[in-house]
Amino acid sequence: MEKFITDEIQSEAIADLAKIVSVPSYNEPAQPKAPFGKGPKKALDEVLAIVEKLGFKTYEDPEGYYGYADIGEGDETFGIVGHMDEVPAGNLEAWNVEPYKLTEKDDKLYGRGTQDDKGPTMAAIYAIKAILDKGYKFNKKIRVIFGTDEEILWRCLAEYNKKEDPIDLGIAPDAEFPLIYAEKGLQQSYLVGPGSTELNLDLENAFNAVPGKAVYSGPKQAEVLKALQKHNFEAEDHDGSIEVHGKSVHAMNAPEGTNAVVRLGIALADVFPDIAVLKFLKAFGEDANGTNLLGDVSDDVSGKLTFNISSLKITPEESRMQIDLRIPVKIEHDELIQKISDAVAKFDMKYENFDYVAPLYVPTDSELVKTLMSTYQDLTGDTKSQPAISGGATFARTMHNCVAFGGMLPTTPDFMHQANENWSKADMKKAMEIFAEAIYRLCVK
Repeated sequence: MEKFITDEIQSEAIADLAKIVSVPSYNEPAQPKAPFGKGPKKALDEVLAIVEKLGFKTYEDPEGYYGYADIGEGDETFGIVGHMDEVPAGNLEAWNVEPYKLTEKDDKLYGRGTQDDKGPTMAAIYAIKAILDKGYKFNKKIRVIFGTDEEILWRCLAEYNKKEDPIDLGIAPDAEFPLIYAEKGLQQSYLVGPGSTELNLDLENAFNAVPGKAVYSGPKQAEVLKALQKHNFEAEDHDGSIEVHGKSVHAMNAPEGTNAVVRLGIALADVFPDIAVLKFLKAFGEDANGTNLLGDVSDDVSGKLTFNISSLKITPEESRMQIDLRIPVKIEHDELIQKISDAVAKFDMKYENFDYVAPLYVPTDSELVKTLMSTYQDLTGDTKSQPAISGGATFARTMHNCVAFGGMLPTTPDFMHQANENWSKADMKKAMEIFAEAIYRLCVK
């Protein structure tokens, strides 16, 4: 195999990565032509200037939602889908370096976005440049697409797909090698029912996390504590409140967690048996696959449905729960939603949609997956790792015939969304080598 990535190419990539790391690009209030705030827009402008300097033909959406850079020619378009937005730095005291200045330390590159997703996107861009530097021409148009709202609601690529033609095949370098060929559908919704004058409850948490704690400060605390103990649910009796303990995990791994809100709801149902939403929670139980409610919902590709109840509110006017569903890729979405609606109606409740992201499924015997897998295996010697299935979500699912491919190696420590986010130079170089060889095999040979 030809060696595409030199130390010089990597140094150039790092120099340009420093430019976009220096731009804080987390979501902020909208401004004219900057729908997600000035930071994501500035990072988009900066990366488009970089790729234009490298010879790409660039385009920026007039409303500021997205941009892209094209190079090469052909009847097909190979897409590389990254994002320039990021999560905030968080507690600055937890950082050992300035989060918005790329810092090289102990052969690692520190800074917000180095792993998610500015670093991998820049690695893919310079993998393209490395192939061009060898004198090769592409037999497909290569389009690098830059999103600006990946960390929030993906509105950037929703606009892209409204306005632009679809790619023919592609990768999203925003996960882990070798690749993810199936991502479950993501449905976030509300279950709404009648309120209650017996009990007021406000337990609000993020949709996408199993709640690890639920605090109850309402009436009949002695009875509630007794009910918790009867069910062997871990709880502490504080002065004026009860704290129910669980185990918090990401919603995509809900069966591995312990849902404190559900546990409290089950105990409350013993004490307040006439409240409809509590009857529902008692029937739902602790089965985070939703089997008690829906029966077995699974497929032979991506396994079982996960069903996370993250929040519970009860007022005199209504009760409301947040739910996060990770839907197996072969399950018909609308049929499942109707099944849920019918099931909750028995508890005098109704289903309300909040947000839906369709699943990703590219068969493992497709030319795209086979080529990417052979590339990864040839360059790493890792023949044990297999194409993966995820309950999480990457931009790959927004595109036709696209999979998440890198940029983290299986051995790369995960610092995404954390203080002191960093990516080792050695791992970055290996990722660049894998990207370059994959693009060469797919777009040159």
